[in-house]
Amino acid sequence: QVQLVESGGGLVQAGGSLRLSCAASGRTFSSNAMGWFRQAAGKEREFVSSINWNGGYTIYADSVKGRFTISRDHAKNTVYLQMDGLKPEDTAVYYCAASLIYGGASFVSAAQDEYAYWGQGTQVTVSS
Repeated sequence: QVQLVESGGGLVQAGGSLRLSCAASGRTFSSNAMGWFRQAAGKEREFVSSINWNGGYTIYADSVKGRFTISRDHAKNTVYLQMDGLKPEDTAVYYCAASLIYGGASFVSAAQDEYAYWGQGTQVTVSS
């Protein structure tokens, strides 16, 4: 059974940092793009960041660019999201996702429908 399990969420003051982890089990995603999305209360889920299979290509939502960093560790089958300079508007449930699409070596995606597997989410709350 394939599972993505997020961890690392919590309550932090504005300006603080958190590092989210997404550990995959049941299969390896070392050849696949991975992504992070988030959903704030009362809002639709939105794209945060994506990373290609080897970590050489990354994309970010404009709202997090320069503050968040996505990375991955193939040996641990884990993807990370380092979040610095957190703002109250970053408060949301954060989800990681794995794509099964082969779009070339540099494939990354902000499109939710291009991800086949999703984690259960981890809550991030940023206080002002």
